[in-house]
Amino acid sequence: MNRRTLLLGASALGALAACGDSGKFVAYKGPPVTQVQVYKSKRMMYLLSGDKVLESYKIGLGGDPVGPKHFEGDGKTPEGFYYINRRNPNSAYYLSLGISYPNTQDMAFAEAQGKSPGGDIFIHGRDGKNKGKGSDWTAGCIAVKDKEIRDIYAMVRDGTPIFIFP
Repeated sequence: MNRRTLLLGASALGALAACGDSGKFVAYKGPPVTQVQVYKSKRMMYLLSGDKVLESYKIGLGGDPVGPKHFEGDGKTPEGFYYINRRNPNSAYYLSLGISYPNTQDMAFAEAQGKSPGGDIFIHGRDGKNKGKGSDWTAGCIAVKDKEIRDIYAMVRDGTPIFIFP
């Protein structure tokens, strides 16, 4: 009976260990991030607290990075003013923060063209099936390294404004 209990306990611990990456979630105790700025042409993203840059990151973009996203499947990263509106701890790309694309203007433009604006735009890591090969490989998202998305995920709260510039 004791051997059976020991085996069951060891199995349970093994299953728990396989459930997650213990280093996936980090704590952040610094100044609040009050906005995120993305500069597509420079392939850079900045986390700011007020007017002070807290962190900067090299980024990958959609497979067709020039110009704003207008339609589902166009491979472009949006441009404009949005918010961080959700988080996915189980993302196929390690961790991800959702961007509130499409906004009302994006929806109106696409609708006027008889098309869908698309959606599911995130800041995310590179983990996953293709490991983020190349510089601009996403379907319109903003990609950073996995170790960077851990910090970004901890620092940026839902509701934080994000400005995406050409």
